[in-house]
Amino acid sequence: MKQRFWQALTLSVVALLPLSSQASRLITDQTGHQVTIPDKVDRVVVLQHQTLNLLVQMNATDKIVGVMANWKQQLGDGYARLAPELTQKATLGDLTHVDPEKLVALKPDVVFVTNYAPQEMIDKISSLDIPVVAISLRHDAAGEKAKLNPTMADEERAYDLGLREGIALIGEIVNKQPEAKALINATDRGRRMVSDRLKAIPAEKRVRAYMANPELTTYGAGKYTGLMMAHAGAFNVAAATIQGFKTVAMEQVIAWNPQVIFVQDRYPSVVNEIKTGAQWQTIDAVKHQRVYLMPDYAKAWGYPMPEAMGVGELWMAKKLYPEKFKDVDMRQVANDWYQRFYRTTYQGID
Repeated sequence: MKQRFWQALTLSVVALLPLSSQASRLITDQTGHQVTIPDKVDRVVVLQHQTLNLLVQMNATDKIVGVMANWKQQLGDGYARLAPELTQKATLGDLTHVDPEKLVALKPDVVFVTNYAPQEMIDKISSLDIPVVAISLRHDAAGEKAKLNPTMADEERAYDLGLREGIALIGEIVNKQPEAKALINATDRGRRMVSDRLKAIPAEKRVRAYMANPELTTYGAGKYTGLMMAHAGAFNVAAATIQGFKTVAMEQVIAWNPQVIFVQDRYPSVVNEIKTGAQWQTIDAVKHQRVYLMPDYAKAWGYPMPEAMGVGELWMAKKLYPEKFKDVDMRQVANDWYQRFYRTTYQGID
């Protein structure tokens, strides 16, 4: 009798406890911090544009209650067509700061920030009893996790594994695990096609490529844009002498004599400058009309995004080695991706 009494009393006390004391879970974010979050996350504020893009592709925009104020600038004006509902979301803060009053008013279950968000910003949000999750989309070594430009012993592994971990973590937090898995699998399929068809090409026969930006800036080693070219079977002419994002002399570009020149979609005027500029005319890529403006889905937004890896690298490989990808209709490939993950048609350049 006494035992049944205590059992009944215990059950009564448990029933009276706040729901949050039972329905919570512990996750580890990409800076290595353990964060306690609700078991069911329905309201998130997103202060990192890469995470925002991933949430859109996981069909989780209904869970977003607030976004960074400059999301259009970060993701491009055309992004609103892919996720028109974002234009109706509250805007507050950016990568490095947030308005605490606006944040509290939104009552988020979780706030997503970038891995290099200032500690004082993270502490301020945490002091409001709001869980903060930092996303890097990189698998960094201890001591490098909170840096904007970390030292990476193996950048290939850091980006590849980090993207997978980041997608899986975001999917777990917003209870969209199947969508996260689908996104990872689709990325892998595109990359496998490229690697399978190019694996027999020796390093010395890879196409020499150059990434042209305004005012003779380019990407060398240590940036995803360079890795993207390597994945697509190119030899990045700048990688051997340049680390990161740098300005180069025209004489250097002429000496490199790239066979193909790529230009990011946000810089269409650069394509015309290269095609018509007198100083560019001796370069192999210009002489053979192999200067290409990259499509929307090939941009990385500072980090490799699934569509850049799963579709963009395939587009680039087809431009570099058209004979190996004759059967690939990039318009169809891109449209299939956009229908699956953005729930709309692809309308950009091929």
